[in-house]
Amino acid sequence: MTRTMQDERFTKAWQRDAEALSRNELADPHALLGAHPDGDGGTIVRAWRPGAEHVVVHHDGGRDFGAELVHEAGVWAVHLDGIKPPLRYTVETRYPDGVTVEDRDPYAFPPTVGELDLHLAGEGRHEEIYEHLGGHLREVDGVLGVAFSVWAPSAKAVAVVGDFNAWDGRLHPMRTLGPSGIWELFLPGVRAGALYKFELRTQGGALRVKTDPYARAVEISPKTAAIVTDSRHQWADGEWVAQRGEQVQHERPISIYEVHLGSWRRDPEDPERLLNYTEVADQLAAYATDMGFTHVELLPVMAHPFTGSWGYQVTGYFAPDPRLGTVDDLKAFVDRMHEHEIGVLLDWVPAHFPRDDWALARFDGTALYEHDDPRRGAHPEWGTLVFNFGRNEVRNFLLASGIFWCRDFHADGLRVDAVASMLYLDYSRKAGEWIPNEHGGREDLEAVAFLKELNTVLHAREPGVISAAEESTAWPGVSRPTYVGGLGFGFKWNMGWMHDTLNYFAHDPIHRRFHHHELTFSLMYAFSENFILPLSHDEVVHGKGTIYSRMPGDHWQKLANVRALYAFQWAHPGKQLLFMGQEFAQPDEWNAERSLDWHVLDQRDDEGRPTFGGVQALVRDLNHVYRDQPALWERDGDPEGFAWIEANDAENSVVAFMRRARDGSPLVCVMNLTPVPREGYRVGLPNGGRWREVLNTDAEQYGGSGTGNFGGVDAEELPWHGQAHSAAMTLPPLGVLWFAPEG
Repeated sequence: MTRTMQDERFTKAWQRDAEALSRNELADPHALLGAHPDGDGGTIVRAWRPGAEHVVVHHDGGRDFGAELVHEAGVWAVHLDGIKPPLRYTVETRYPDGVTVEDRDPYAFPPTVGELDLHLAGEGRHEEIYEHLGGHLREVDGVLGVAFSVWAPSAKAVAVVGDFNAWDGRLHPMRTLGPSGIWELFLPGVRAGALYKFELRTQGGALRVKTDPYARAVEISPKTAAIVTDSRHQWADGEWVAQRGEQVQHERPISIYEVHLGSWRRDPEDPERLLNYTEVADQLAAYATDMGFTHVELLPVMAHPFTGSWGYQVTGYFAPDPRLGTVDDLKAFVDRMHEHEIGVLLDWVPAHFPRDDWALARFDGTALYEHDDPRRGAHPEWGTLVFNFGRNEVRNFLLASGIFWCRDFHADGLRVDAVASMLYLDYSRKAGEWIPNEHGGREDLEAVAFLKELNTVLHAREPGVISAAEESTAWPGVSRPTYVGGLGFGFKWNMGWMHDTLNYFAHDPIHRRFHHHELTFSLMYAFSENFILPLSHDEVVHGKGTIYSRMPGDHWQKLANVRALYAFQWAHPGKQLLFMGQEFAQPDEWNAERSLDWHVLDQRDDEGRPTFGGVQALVRDLNHVYRDQPALWERDGDPEGFAWIEANDAENSVVAFMRRARDGSPLVCVMNLTPVPREGYRVGLPNGGRWREVLNTDAEQYGGSGTGNFGGVDAEELPWHGQAHSAAMTLPPLGVLWFAPEG
């Protein structure tokens, strides 16, 4: 019997490890495998080659050593007398089918996750943990390969499987890195494009095959493997990013075009085919520029297998939707938008995640990312799972994800979905279905702490980015700094304005006088937050119809009402958001499985005036006039920048108000929300002289009747509405007028 066989067969410690390895239960395979001192000034090399027929160790010093099978499961060993570790070597393996493979031994490399990384991850403070967990191309000790790592603290053993090892969970067990719960393995020779997953053995002995939570790319559903990526994109937007960091977003014109990339436009030759990120980039950038929008906001482009969720059931918190292209395709999309001076906002979903068994749910056999108790961990309304914000590593996962999209993809901000569901423990729950916090209240204190941390870190690390909350309750200080007790968001969606305004416009004009203050109520709280006024995708789905279809009256009146609504939205304090298709009053409800109804833009009425195209022309002009009028955006959060002129003429459904820029220059908005033209209606104005009619929603180029004031009015020194001057005006039917002083 050789020395190797004698020493190895009767060493109980390694035999126990070999037995555990054979059962896929060894937590530290590097302690058994690889190169180790033999105690006599030499080295013993153990290689794990299940099913091998012959194994040879090639020392880089030029010597070859034949290994012997020392455990029938596939442990081979050889002594290298007189050669001390560390050493470099390869392992040549011949299999019974005649295939011979020579490669570096994965168990000869040091850990690729450092002690500081483990410490920061454990404390939940590793802002770039995505650079260390997952699968990353690395060069270790001069050898190219992929460093794999995953957080699975309750797993008994973990292995990496992929197309490089025939998805055989026996071949590449990972090592656990102490109490961190992180498992790690460097696989030399694996290249970009490789498919992989993690195979986890639970404490109960069950096997679970999971996609990498930190995957940078994933397969197109229904396939679920992660993909090793190698981004080669060279950014060209340095000037844009630098300028963004110097801007005060609250004092800028912001007009957002909300887009679902899969249904904005499709291939005209094949309507079933989605345009990828690069194909849609040129078209969308040109369109948004022409229309005058400052930003596009994308419904989630993070990987999600269920297309019916429109991206709101995310499984890839670091991977873009592969149906629309590659990582570099999405980066090129953002670059192209910035080239056209269009900002890119991304919808992001930290509130909940789907139950797909191959993804985050019960990741290591336990409730790891979610709460174990369904009263906290299960979302009753959406059938999803709720993140455990009280766990450091989960909080770190989400914090890093938010930073990642702004840093790695140069996104100009995040719109955080479903914030209200995060703030309240009883959200969508009945009595007895939720657990009070430590003070007996309904507030989710852990989620609140996470949101504050997210906003603090995000704004500190990525200057000039926008964070906007979809928050529908009266939670105080959503868009106020954390140091004064706020949540720290830059903006909050004004859901109250949206619901009140749409309810008002849905009334037949003859009844609007009874609902007049549904239109004016929003000014009671308009300056309590930094608001975005949304007419979002949620308002054109689930049987709600469209903005157009919810308007009363005949076809002409519906379009006139839509035009009036938009002019009110653009003049109201706050930033604007409009979902795609509504900029031309698409008549049919949005369908995520097909393109928008662009063909309706060709329609004209009996007198040759544009119909839906007229609404599009109005929105284009609203955006361009808006940018040219600082009164409409410089003081959105300042009550001194707004003043009522006429708020109480319910009988005539007339409203008039004024916006002021920092230098005091005014813009006056006058609204007549009945189909009756009003001749000689006197409106108070702050200044005398000529006032130019800078916008009239009833203009013929917008599809209106052409009723107006021939380009402007002259203000007399006749006090009215509390103003020193006034002018008699013609108010068009269902029309809105904007006036600015001449010159």
